[in-house]
Parts: sequence; C-alpha cells; structure tokens
Amino acid sequence: MEKQINDWYPIVSEAEYEAAMSRYQVVKYAPAGTQEHREKMLLLLLIEEYEQKHDSLPELDPIELIKFRMEDLGLKAAALAEVYGDRGTVSKVLNYKQPLSLSMIRKFSELLKIPAELLLPEYKLKSPEAV
Repeated sequence: MEKQINDWYPIVSEAEYEAAMSRYQVVKYAPAGTQEHREKMLLLLLIEEYEQKHDSLPELDPIELIKFRMEDLGLKAAALAEVYGDRGTVSKVLNYKQPLSLSMIRKFSELLKIPAELLLPEYKLKSPEAV
C-alpha cells in the first residue's frame, strides 16, 4: 500500500528513511501543481532533515562523490566533459588515473551542486605515473 501525503511524518528510523527514499524515486518527476509534486517536496524536506541529523551520506572520496551525484542527477561523463571541455581528461579522472584540477573542482562543484571543499581531499590514484 502506497503512502499518501498525509501519511508522512518526520523520519525517525532507517526503515522510514528507506521508505521515503523509495517513494521519492516514484514521484521525483511529478509535474508541478499535482498532489505527487507536493508529496515530492514534503519528502525532500523530511529526507534532508533525517540526513542532516544522522549524517547518512557515506564518506566518499571526491571521485566517488562525483559519480554518486552524476547517477543521482542522471548525468553521464559526457556532461562533465562538456563543462570541462576535455573528454579524455574527464575519463582519466573518473578512472583514478589523474587527479582533479582546481578548474575541474570549480566546474564540477557548480554543475553537480557539490560543495567544492568536498572535492578537495586527496585520494589514491590507480597509476601514479599518470600524474
């Protein structure tokens, strides 16, 4: 049985969080002005509040965080290359063969709505000679 907008309350457990996330996936493209859109907006508030309280985002290195946001936003590597201007470099970065540059951090932060400071930490590259 699907929950209705009046069935949502502040999220207090992981099970409720998972249910809210699952329902959000169903209503995330609801057109403005519909009951589903109102439910989506409510779910966003409840999910955000729960995540802030429970710090539920996993600790990810900058590349995993980029990939996570790309998936969340439905973007492919080509979108990053379009913003950065070099498909080969983007591919190397996403495959841990080259570190993020300051320019990439700025551009990807804006595109993916990730705070730049989360893209700054060092991470291990797969082939040091590619640096």
